[in-house]
Amino acid sequence: MSTEAPLKTDSAAGRRGWKCPLSDAHVHREDVRKVWKECQEESFWYRALPLSLGSMAVTGGLIYKGIWKSSPRFGPFPKLAVAGLLGFAVGKASYVGTCRSKFHELGIKDGTGFRPWSRNGLHEPGRRFCNHVCEECKKKDQAAPSVQE
Repeated sequence: MSTEAPLKTDSAAGRRGWKCPLSDAHVHREDVRKVWKECQEESFWYRALPLSLGSMAVTGGLIYKGIWKSSPRFGPFPKLAVAGLLGFAVGKASYVGTCRSKFHELGIKDGTGFRPWSRNGLHEPGRRFCNHVCEECKKKDQAAPSVQE
């Protein structure tokens, strides 16, 4: 077993503009935007809205039965609003795992591999970071003549 060194930006392959296909997997903005929009819509329709309406219905039922008392000044509305907001927040939060799996399918791993805000070294906008150096990359790097600047 050989230990694989991190891909260096000053290697001969990097100077020629050739990049390892494993470390140069580009994530297109349109794909990310599409998955993000799907996550927002599905989390609203499938989790947030049903949980919000359900919690408001349960709260309204508890107030109607007299288990909970409505506010003398504002009536049942504050409790219904809080129940709706809590149901909405819990519904959105419960969909995070599903969205995470959608981004995994796209090739983005939990924020550790996708760093669009980092502009130093190998972290380019929209690219995944990879320390992998495949055998083909090593051969091409060794075959290229070293250029001194």
